[in-house]
Amino acid sequence: MTTLIRPREIVSLVLGLVLVGLMVASGDGRASADGADQVAPFSQTKTVTREFTQDDGTVETIDSREFSVKVDHTANLRGRERVGISWTGAHPSGGRASDPYGENGLKQEYPVVIMQCRGQDDPSLPKAQQLDPTTCWTSTRQQRSQSVSESDAVWRHDRYADDAARAQKTGADPIPADCKDVESFSTHLTPFVAASGKTYTACSAETMPPEAAVGASFPPAEVSAFSDLDGKGSVNYEMRSATENESLGCTSSTACSIVVIPIMGLSCVDADVECQKTGRFRPGASNFASEGVDAAVSPVYWWSESNWRNRVVVPVTFGLPPDACDVLDSRAPTAVYGSELMSQASLQWAPAYCLNTKRFKFQHNRLGDEPAFALVENGGAPAAFVSGTREADSTERIGYAPTAVTGFAIAFIVDEPDNKGERRTLNLTPRLLAKLLSQSYAGSTRGQQHPGMEKNPLSMNQDPEFQSLNPGLDSIAREAAATVLSLSEDSDVISSLTSYIADDPDAKAFIAGKPDPWGMVVNPTYKKLKLPVSSFPLLDTFVPTSAQECEQQNTTPYLTQVAAPVNSISKIAQAVLDGWPNVQTKAERSSSGDPCKFGRIERQGVGTRFMLGIVSLGDAERYGLHTASLRTGSGAARTFVAPSDASISAAVKVAEPQGVRKAFALSQSTLRKTPGAYPGTMIVYTVAKLRGMDKAEARTIASFIRIATTEGQVPGSGNGRLPAGFVPIRAKGVTAALYSQAQKVASLIEAQKEPAATPTKAAPKTSTPAGSGSAPAAGGEVPEVPEAAAATPAAAATPTTDVIATASNSSRPAQSLLPVLLALLLLAGLGGPGTRLVAEWRRRR
Repeated sequence: MTTLIRPREIVSLVLGLVLVGLMVASGDGRASADGADQVAPFSQTKTVTREFTQDDGTVETIDSREFSVKVDHTANLRGRERVGISWTGAHPSGGRASDPYGENGLKQEYPVVIMQCRGQDDPSLPKAQQLDPTTCWTSTRQQRSQSVSESDAVWRHDRYADDAARAQKTGADPIPADCKDVESFSTHLTPFVAASGKTYTACSAETMPPEAAVGASFPPAEVSAFSDLDGKGSVNYEMRSATENESLGCTSSTACSIVVIPIMGLSCVDADVECQKTGRFRPGASNFASEGVDAAVSPVYWWSESNWRNRVVVPVTFGLPPDACDVLDSRAPTAVYGSELMSQASLQWAPAYCLNTKRFKFQHNRLGDEPAFALVENGGAPAAFVSGTREADSTERIGYAPTAVTGFAIAFIVDEPDNKGERRTLNLTPRLLAKLLSQSYAGSTRGQQHPGMEKNPLSMNQDPEFQSLNPGLDSIAREAAATVLSLSEDSDVISSLTSYIADDPDAKAFIAGKPDPWGMVVNPTYKKLKLPVSSFPLLDTFVPTSAQECEQQNTTPYLTQVAAPVNSISKIAQAVLDGWPNVQTKAERSSSGDPCKFGRIERQGVGTRFMLGIVSLGDAERYGLHTASLRTGSGAARTFVAPSDASISAAVKVAEPQGVRKAFALSQSTLRKTPGAYPGTMIVYTVAKLRGMDKAEARTIASFIRIATTEGQVPGSGNGRLPAGFVPIRAKGVTAALYSQAQKVASLIEAQKEPAATPTKAAPKTSTPAGSGSAPAAGGEVPEVPEAAAATPAAAATPTTDVIATASNSSRPAQSLLPVLLALLLLAGLGGPGTRLVAEWRRRR
């Protein structure tokens, strides 16, 4: 089936990208520098009120509050990035729902409604660029269209609505036939206007935008959030770009906003009883049974003038889409393969290269550290990102340039009992992680059939060790709480994590077969497993018996279905974000005669979530994930350390250089003895050959290292900057040695003059990632080239201006884009204003 795309549906994306390309191709640096280091927090206070009109015509203010909103960052957002929103001064909420997202949050009283809208709250802008309720996203029609009996139509008594808005039928004239409207009912529609210009009547599931379909790829983001008895509240709100929601259409060139509406209750133009109701639930009460609420103080009528006028609008900007370089730069990329720890940094770095014609087109291809290193060694790639020393063939010389300081974390989504919200902190020990990875929790009564595990807890939240460190959580058994979502492929992250486990005496003893103090034992299949490993093996083969027909057909080992690792750290992060475990124990069949199929269980419900996953610090920061504190130290000095700039810097401070052909030594035994050092700290290196490379390619990689370790270490959210989740490498301070080695290796790569050693028998390939328990291999180190002898004119140049002239410095790329832009503008029917825009650009040049 072929899908036809209307010109107007593509022009907003392509127009913005082409205009960025025109500016950069002509040497205008603003496209890559604009907003480069903005954090852009937001804060606003607004007086919000509710009024009743009395019988004598006087207006009484029955409630007035000073509502303040803060947002921690708003600039250069990426798809699914979460921003922290907090508020004070709201009306205390009542009837708290177990799930406040989307339609599930409607049966509450006095919540704070938060949604994402296209446009800005600026009346001076053209109408198409202003936000209003029709450009605000909701996941269901129940959130935007209502048809009720006359007595329940409280919006028709809204003091701030005009006469037309109080009519019996509003929002569309006439009400479309496919809405199946009841003539005697009062009906209001809040259509949704997509970025393409298409209007969806939104009166049924069939008339909603495609991203609102049942079973959509992403769960609802809009939330009716609860305020406590003091009127305070907070949420981590997930932003959606056009990549996730094309109909909403938020891009780097299409302005969007977060709209925060404190529900105060409708202000009433008359003495209508339903309009003047003030709620059925006491402040702070829950509504787990989804009982009815007073509509006048519910979020159902967020669009009414009474509620809409109380809104606080937060302007936001989005970064370039992930494929911007592919759209704007047709040059062949310089591909660097390797560590997924670099994903968020690479996403921000890439445009700073491809949008500058004086540079090259940088592309990061995610691959396991070991195969990425092998590509470099065998000449299949110019460079790779790895986190530890590899023993190369002795005839090769590979340089290690420190490029990023980051690490791994154990992300979690865990709900407090009694609907108290998400748990913000969690303490984990190496032994608890060993239990999770070794499939030593039974998972369910099926797993309890496993020989040797009959008395083990079903899941970690039932484990006395976990409970003693994390009091106050429920003990309901969950398969998802019996595992930590991990990687199915080799990775230095797993090597570092399992080194952390192997270095701990308690965890090491548990894997060796010693029961913990409460009697829990290791899964016999994993007893005496040698650690560390780069990929945690799925060794268990036990298949439980069952009286259920589907389970009788299942021959896959049960605990393997519970663990179900995936091939990407990013997938783990998004699974935790969604509260959607990858446990593969859901049995389905099309009909009674069909065989049973087993697949992923459903998303966990808000209020009952318990899930852990191994993620990168960069992903944890982008998605706003909670990360666990890991136990470190020994004896009475044991303590729990969370990832932070300070704890990662404390770890890097004790990293020891081993020469330009090796990673820094940063063992878990050293970290355990270092107060305040985070055990998940990892250093990522750019590795490349020190001889035998193509000269132009060598200059390119040397340039990349210099740029990445200078301007690429400036913290910020813009193009070329260092995102959250990374500690900057600087010429002074705890990272000075890393910076020094990076510059030295860049010079050696560019020179390509390291002498060949006498060939010897190749040593077995091993890896010692930073943060692993193993020390770097001794011996075999080729004497370093003295720093003075290695220096070249390029090395002496200012690092931030060291670039590769891979394209002409003239405006020819920009000139070549002009016909494309003009064609798009004419195709979209924007020839007049569009050609004037291009003419203005040419005049300014």
